[in-house]
Amino acid sequence: MPKMKTHSSAKKRFKRTGSGKIKRFQARTSHLMRKKSKKAKLRLRDSTLVSSADQKRVERMLVKK
Repeated sequence: MPKMKTHSSAKKRFKRTGSGKIKRFQARTSHLMRKKSKKAKLRLRDSTLVSSADQKRVERMLVKK
């Protein structure tokens, strides 16, 4: 059986933390920023963790075997 390939777009969007969780960046930051408050834009800068519901799916995309 051939090796599983890493999903190319996933490896650019997600990083693994030291404890094994998966980190992602916030959505809604690419355009229409003039409508958003300064406070909202400030919050969107920070990265966050992938939800537990999506964790397994993202890990499968990032497989390296």
